[in-house]
Amino acid sequence: MPPSINFSQIIRNTSKVSLVALTIGLATTITGIKYGLAQQKVSLVGAGASFPAPLYQRWFADMRDSRSDVQVDYQSVGSGAGVERFTQELVDFGASDVAMKDDEIAKVGRGVMMLPMTAGSVVLAYNLPGVSDLKLSREAYVDILLGKITKWNDPKIAGANSGVSLPDQAITVVHRSDGSGTTGVFTKHLSAISPEWKQKVGEGKTVQWPTGVGGAKNDGVAALIRQTEGGIGYVEFGFAKNAGLPTAALENKSGSYIKASLESAKSTLAAVKLPGNLRAFISDPEGGGSYPIVTYTWMLIYGQYDDAAKAQGIEKMIEYGLNEGQKVSADLGYIPLPDNVRQTVASAADKISSGYQISLK
Repeated sequence: MPPSINFSQIIRNTSKVSLVALTIGLATTITGIKYGLAQQKVSLVGAGASFPAPLYQRWFADMRDSRSDVQVDYQSVGSGAGVERFTQELVDFGASDVAMKDDEIAKVGRGVMMLPMTAGSVVLAYNLPGVSDLKLSREAYVDILLGKITKWNDPKIAGANSGVSLPDQAITVVHRSDGSGTTGVFTKHLSAISPEWKQKVGEGKTVQWPTGVGGAKNDGVAALIRQTEGGIGYVEFGFAKNAGLPTAALENKSGSYIKASLESAKSTLAAVKLPGNLRAFISDPEGGGSYPIVTYTWMLIYGQYDDAAKAQGIEKMIEYGLNEGQKVSADLGYIPLPDNVRQTVASAADKISSGYQISLK
């Protein structure tokens, strides 16, 4: 079990208290305590990515049980809608599987901090009765998504699946119909491995799909795959796991066929260095044991909170996610953050200002 982060090690002596410092029992006189601020109950509203939604909702339910002064309502609306609501300051925090771009950040007057709080794999889940172990080469899954391969017994699929009885059945591609960080991650990978995909479709939270039917959010895509014999689509691994859908082993950059798992995803993350701005993109990872489509997912936090009670609540939410929250990640199909990443995120969180003036004596 990863060690609990001691936030007292990263307090800075500033005229404004950081979110981290606000939660620690300081031997100081804090202006405003006489108003009962430290004990004030606070409700936070967040919105964004469906990719981490099952994990975040578990965290916030557990927080309600253990920390009665903080309640968090997380609305799974997709990364695109989440970024929009965050930019318009309609929520206290947002969430996205694709880090905000510089031009998007510039629109937020209060400043933006993007904190990677967990990571996960994007898988190709499918509905093909009698086929539990499917391998897809890079060429095969790109061509399926381009609409060039239309039958399950196509030679490009059969070639990697010796001994598997593949039916003469039509393939139905299932994709996202809403603005989606999962789509952004997936299409970034496809653009990295296929010049044809990059030219014809490209990458983004929304793209013009060459073929298939659309479903809203990860759970909508998973439900459509379950309802569609011959269907295949991309979802976060935990959604496929919860829906009981098999997932394909995908050919990685080294030519190995790798199924999504905790170990293969950890292998992918281990090869990626998290930069100072915490925006790490994993388009086509190296390493023979690496699963090829793994991503961090970010909470979007304002750089400044004028409401000190909400600032305290945001800090408690981040601290909980980095410590207790990581302990349940694997059970839900997510990747616990490496200790060095947790420390980096904790240090970054210390730079967020609450806008709450204190007097240190």
